[in-house]
Amino acid sequence: MGKSNKPHRPKARLPKGMRDVGADEVRASAAMLSAIQSVYELYGFEPLETPAFEYTDALGKFLPDQDRPNEGVFSFQDDDDQWLSLRYDLTAPLARYVAEHYDGLPKPFRRYQMGPVWRNEKPGPGRYRQFTQFDADTVGTASVAADAEICMMAADCMERLGIPRGAYVIRVNNRKVLDGVLERIGIAPGDPAFDSQRMTVLRAIDKLDRLGPDAVRLLLGEGRKDDSGDYTKGAGLSPDQISPVMEFVATASDDPAEVLSRLGALVGDSSIGQQGVEELQTMASLFAAAGYASDRILLDPSVVRGLGYYTGPVYEAELTFETTDEEGETARFGSVGGGGRYDGLVQRFKGIEVPATGFSVGISRLYSALNELGKIQMNAVAAPVVVLVMDPDRLPDYQKMAFDLRSAGIRAEMYLGTSGMRAQMKYADRRGAPVVVIQGEDERARGEITIKDLVEGTRLSGEIEDNAEWRSGRPAQISVAEGELVAAVRQVLASHGN
Repeated sequence: MGKSNKPHRPKARLPKGMRDVGADEVRASAAMLSAIQSVYELYGFEPLETPAFEYTDALGKFLPDQDRPNEGVFSFQDDDDQWLSLRYDLTAPLARYVAEHYDGLPKPFRRYQMGPVWRNEKPGPGRYRQFTQFDADTVGTASVAADAEICMMAADCMERLGIPRGAYVIRVNNRKVLDGVLERIGIAPGDPAFDSQRMTVLRAIDKLDRLGPDAVRLLLGEGRKDDSGDYTKGAGLSPDQISPVMEFVATASDDPAEVLSRLGALVGDSSIGQQGVEELQTMASLFAAAGYASDRILLDPSVVRGLGYYTGPVYEAELTFETTDEEGETARFGSVGGGGRYDGLVQRFKGIEVPATGFSVGISRLYSALNELGKIQMNAVAAPVVVLVMDPDRLPDYQKMAFDLRSAGIRAEMYLGTSGMRAQMKYADRRGAPVVVIQGEDERARGEITIKDLVEGTRLSGEIEDNAEWRSGRPAQISVAEGELVAAVRQVLASHGN
């Protein structure tokens, strides 16, 4: 048999871990982003945009759960054989930008940025390879007042989005306190294995909410095998070392003074640990002075964050209302954003320490949370009025009708296809159009335009059983003079609350 002469057609399919987003969600997400942006602007932050990809060496080795550079990112080579990677967050590009423009920037430099980021990781339910983040960062000050301000701003964002107090909390900790605890159990920076062991401890603690304390104990020790049989090597701590770490993560309380007292006892004479406790004390006093009580911002040592570049205060925005997880179990919704201080990130470029702190909101997860809370307003934009084309030779007349409606602030479009009236009505119905505008030869001869109310017509159609009655009654349809088009359409839209 001869070879097939059929042309090759690519299969229409999404890449793994990607998703398409429809009009309603795009608009609802834009409204959500606008609310967050208004809070960031209120605090004096300025917008910034950076490219979707950077030179790979600029991104560093800071991906969560990865030990090799470039793993977890999408990379390619340019014409000069230099490696480029799609950004995996908005913080590493910010560090590059600050280093590049350092002398001309006001210090502190306060910026916010929204945009897609990419992770070359295994996709799963609700876990995509492309997602949107919305960050705010303050660069150029070591004062923990900047960290406290961002925590307060995060709380304000939750409330601006309509999330009530009691349904969210901003949890705050300090990496230096954990370093102090590790120092007291014999894990200190002088040890060659310090960095890898410390990161293993951090990642184990970061899984506390998801896996529970028993699993975290295993991950702090020799390791853990999950339900699928996969084995995760642990931090190798002894039982005597594990106990103080577990005591540390269980120190949360509604009383900041009680938390600080317990942490002070745990770090003992460790200077780095004492510094962390003092920074938390300063932040707690700033929260209290501004009226942010523990029902909004809570000191919680179980928050450590999984990224390696944090150097001081860390924080997470957690939604505390109950939801149903993938296994059908009732659980808290969990984190929708987080951040912390990263004083060493810009130093990679400048050679000098440039202190910085920031917060990132995960937009997809936050959108899901708002949807569960009933805070997402779908169909926020009314579907357009559709002007039907009854005579192709009169396109300018129909375009003028659409223009007049738009000039009056009414969303409208002229039908641009080539089908007849029945297909045009079907199109308008699929578009969700509230109104269609019709002018055939008879209407034109009378100087009139027919306005058909599709919303009311749908309602009335349920009350009409006879086709003859339908044809004679022409439900929800009126004829007006050509000059009354805009007023008539506006009146119909107003009757439906548009």
